[in-house]
Amino acid sequence: MSGYWQPVTLGDLVEVKHGYAFKGDFITDEECPNLLLTPGNFAIGGGFQFKKKKFYTGNVPEGYVLSEGDVIVTMTDLSKEADTLGYAAKVPSSDYVLLHNQRLGKLALKTDRTSLDFLHWVLRTNDYRNEILSNYSGSTVKHTSPGKISAYNFRLPPPTEQREIAAVLGALDDKIELNRKISATLEAMARALYRSWFVDFGPVHARSQGLAPAHMDKETAALFPDRFGDDGLPEGWEATTIGEVSEIVGGTTPKSKEPAYWDGGHHLWATPKDLASLGQPVLFDTTRKITDAGLATISSRLSQAGTLLLSSRAPIGYLAIAARPVAVNQGFIAIRETDKISGLEAYFWCEVNMDLIHANANGSTFQEISKKNFRPMAYALPPKPIRDAFNRQAGALFDRLSLLCQENETLTTLRDTLLPRLMSGELRVTEAREQVEELV
Repeated sequence: MSGYWQPVTLGDLVEVKHGYAFKGDFITDEECPNLLLTPGNFAIGGGFQFKKKKFYTGNVPEGYVLSEGDVIVTMTDLSKEADTLGYAAKVPSSDYVLLHNQRLGKLALKTDRTSLDFLHWVLRTNDYRNEILSNYSGSTVKHTSPGKISAYNFRLPPPTEQREIAAVLGALDDKIELNRKISATLEAMARALYRSWFVDFGPVHARSQGLAPAHMDKETAALFPDRFGDDGLPEGWEATTIGEVSEIVGGTTPKSKEPAYWDGGHHLWATPKDLASLGQPVLFDTTRKITDAGLATISSRLSQAGTLLLSSRAPIGYLAIAARPVAVNQGFIAIRETDKISGLEAYFWCEVNMDLIHANANGSTFQEISKKNFRPMAYALPPKPIRDAFNRQAGALFDRLSLLCQENETLTTLRDTLLPRLMSGELRVTEAREQVEELV
């Protein structure tokens, strides 16, 4: 390590400020300008996710609005493993007013010896994470504190090296974020297509009025009928159920204390936790894998690539399409493809019907949607030529999305490999920059 890197604590450089206890009476799911940032918005692996937004309609006290570039850390975590406790992230640009609540700490610089850009990366290292996870308090709700965060010690490079390290790692994060945004746009385009064709019946309404469906070539438009049947569906569509058009299966957990089920496992085995931190609609890998012997204990065995995974409890509603064959635990409903439904169609159908899925859930300890309650849910089956046209168009969008997600996995692996080596001084910035420039 470079001898001129100075030993410091975070408390020498910053103050960690608590957020505000925003009143629950004014917190809502209904969209408004004030968006409340919480630990649940922190994405595992870095950055933010906004699957579940919480808004605030009350008066906002002065000093608790976050600005782009602020560095914030999680002070509490509700998960069993304290997955995001102590996590750091830079506040992104946003059209919302982002609020700093009491479960987050904000770093305020006390010196010009460093920058928030660099400290953001210090707080992304495994060394810092291990320090926080070794001394948190609480069992159901895990807590850390400004004092515990401030006590973390490390070696501080000179300002020039700090800037270079932050720039190299930041370039990777910027590329990852750009890919995420493009992926979100591609997913939104496929979603809009699904809603137009299969929810709003836009092409059928247009043809019933003697109009050409918007943004559609003549050959595709000719696939749609120009009238509705007595059941309210487009003529030629079949009123059926999700259980009739797909194969619905669940899963289980092989005995955790049986090494033969786990050691050296190579089959993907998904839990809802794998989807909670995914940040994308495609699942490429799982945290844990099982052996052939472990797979033999699961009656549903492997579901093929293209299967839609729906978390069925704790919580209900995580969704992802499997990119590879995967087994699942008991927290899922797996919707396997058939000649009447694709994984893409199942994905968007679940999104559209998520309120209905929740309404059909029950349970005393926690809400769960059972396969028994799920299978009879209504499904409108379009004729095959319309389905084929949708899957060609939406599938092309998801193919591009999948490539971007795979590229992000490569970029994330490189970033996480470079981070500790740069922060320890083991790797020179020039060497790291060469590796980054090959990919960015």
